[in-house]
Amino acid sequence: MKTGKASLLKGALLALLLATPAFAGDGINHGDTAWLLISTALVVMMTPAGLAMFYAGMARVKNVLNTIGMSYIAYAVASVVWVVIGYSLAFGKDIGGFIGGLNHLFLSGIGVNSVSGTIPTLLFVSFQMAFAGIAVAIVSGSVIERMKFSSWAIFSALWIIFVYAPIAHWVWGDGGWLLKMDALDFAGGAVIHINAGISGLVLAYLVGKRKGYGKTAMFPSSIALTALGVGLLWFGWFGFNGGSALAANSSAALALITTNTAAAMGAITWMIIEWMRDGHPTVLGIVSGVVAGLVGITPAAGFVGIIGALIIGLTSAIVGYFGVAILKPKLGYDDSLDAFGVHGLCGIWGALATGLFANPSMGGKAGLFFGNPHQFIVQLISVVAVIVYAGVVTFIIGSVIKVVTGGLRVDEEKEYDGLDKSIHGERAFELE
Repeated sequence: MKTGKASLLKGALLALLLATPAFAGDGINHGDTAWLLISTALVVMMTPAGLAMFYAGMARVKNVLNTIGMSYIAYAVASVVWVVIGYSLAFGKDIGGFIGGLNHLFLSGIGVNSVSGTIPTLLFVSFQMAFAGIAVAIVSGSVIERMKFSSWAIFSALWIIFVYAPIAHWVWGDGGWLLKMDALDFAGGAVIHINAGISGLVLAYLVGKRKGYGKTAMFPSSIALTALGVGLLWFGWFGFNGGSALAANSSAALALITTNTAAAMGAITWMIIEWMRDGHPTVLGIVSGVVAGLVGITPAAGFVGIIGALIIGLTSAIVGYFGVAILKPKLGYDDSLDAFGVHGLCGIWGALATGLFANPSMGGKAGLFFGNPHQFIVQLISVVAVIVYAGVVTFIIGSVIKVVTGGLRVDEEKEYDGLDKSIHGERAFELE
């Protein structure tokens, strides 16, 4: 009898727990919050682990630590700037559709019980902070091996304030002019990849080419390290794109499968192109295809189906390969680790492809191929606006820093010795 009563009590408690609503009294959904906590952690990992290793493996052995350090300090600077002023400029009270106000300076007005949608506002702040951090770190790929570390740290802070935050407000901020035009950018094709890629190209021109570029072989330190970094990026991208649904729902599930599909298709496509053109499938090419596919699908992840994801992954690899293997050698610019060639160009294509393949049955607006040519025009406007703004303002920021700090790049002797030794007094590997 006692056993029967105990079983009955357990059953009643279980029924009560199952019947308890997912929402807390303050409007927070526990499932959504748990998913965004995980997603934020995944995106944080992408910069000091994923991107840092990805870039470091492609740098020369004498510059490995400096390359890692640029990703680390970019993320650290962005994290501080974001909570001080960046979040407010991006998501504060709208000013003319262009920028947010200073009402959330130092996160003013955001308390521990503040809610955004179904998640704590502080969690939304953190999620967006991780995006800002990786965006500026991507820019470093264009200027590694010759930029002053001090100049880079200053640039990171100013770029978040004057370039990243305004563009984030345009696209995602309440009242942003591109948001009001219904521009589609699920997880940052324009805000992050086009923005960072264009900024990287402009900064590369301001800093100048590496000594011996185009004349001396510059061998990567470790393709294995790069492959590991891309694996971490691929893993983290599920939080990057899936988390951008801002809920644990079907949109997040769609973003997960389209992200993985495009990445895999990008890897296969780049491998085939390289195999046919050069006679061998390199691991560097395969992982570059993964990144190209990930970048291309980012703005479309929650708006397209599997066919759209396959096409975007395939075409993004073609665009990325063209940018890295054909366009860069032809034009002669020194985009060291192809921030523009992969992130910039594939981001542009991904944003435009969203306007082509957006499928209304996936819960969003229709693209050109589903009867809505206007969406492609809106996407084109957003691409042009981000290219022009990011390019011009980055040029101004870089030029000002160049004057104030006495130059953007290290001297020739330090560059020859390697930045690990000359700047940090360390070595990545003990080779002797």
